[in-house]
Amino acid sequence: MTSQSADAPGPGSAVTGNGPAVSRQEFDALFAAVRTWGRWRPADRGAWNRVTADHVRRATATVRSGVTVPLALPWNTRAGPDNHRPALHHMTDLGDVESPEPSTHKDFIGADYHGKGVTHLDALCHIAYRGRLYDGRAAGDVVGAAGARFGAVSALGPLVTRGVLLDLPAVLGVRWLEPGRAVHAEDVTAAERALDVTLGEGDAVLLRSGHVRRRTELGAWDPGTASAGFHVDAVPLLAERGVVLLGGDGDSDVRPSPVEGVHSPVHALAMAAMGVPLLDNLDLEALSAATAEAGRYEFLLVVAPLNVPGGTGSPVNPVAVL
Repeated sequence: MTSQSADAPGPGSAVTGNGPAVSRQEFDALFAAVRTWGRWRPADRGAWNRVTADHVRRATATVRSGVTVPLALPWNTRAGPDNHRPALHHMTDLGDVESPEPSTHKDFIGADYHGKGVTHLDALCHIAYRGRLYDGRAAGDVVGAAGARFGAVSALGPLVTRGVLLDLPAVLGVRWLEPGRAVHAEDVTAAERALDVTLGEGDAVLLRSGHVRRRTELGAWDPGTASAGFHVDAVPLLAERGVVLLGGDGDSDVRPSPVEGVHSPVHALAMAAMGVPLLDNLDLEALSAATAEAGRYEFLLVVAPLNVPGGTGSPVNPVAVL
């Protein structure tokens, strides 16, 4: 594996490579092509309806060593360019107000988690395109001040399925993908060949760009401005393979967006068109090391979001088991 060049862009730098540009008309045609509205019931579980008991049994068969790898970032309470709304954590009981024994210690946590600083799952009600959620539901009719009545995280429940790591830096022999670098369909198929794995129906696909490693070595930047991720031209391949979850150490979208007038096009295609939830802000560094050591890039993946009625998603700590 080669080292990153000494003149690599700094934390706040963006690089070219997010194209080719896609017009709104081309994007709308792509949205229609991958749309799965009306395919499943209950509709607000979307593509997770693909995962049957047989899928779960086959996923458990991927476990060999029993190595367990958590995939969440630490709870981030520090403001920064990539954490505009820090999570909250404070003590509410220091064990000095209760009698008799035992004393107790209690704390509070809270987060506006749909940002870049907290590992979280996006439920289907999180994203609408042209005013429509997945399955064609009008967002204004089903999402209000009390939460969502369709597509909430509580409708998803837990996911147990086969996970596949697309470790692009390992494939390309670099330390990380630079912010703004798009991952195309041909990159996905090249990664399959290099890593000896094939995406299939019911799979959860995790894209490692090396974001966490770059942040550790060079410092934080605003990934809302520049981050590596999927170009929309990779989505038809993912749809054809029948994947049920996309995740990454970014938020799956390359930024800047290549699509005119759409700031998060992969979000729109995955959730609003295909019914595929997203996992954002994963830490995939330990999983990269574990899969390289094992010589295989498939594993059992367990995602258990909080049961929040009406919630648009949930902080989560996914677990990979090799």
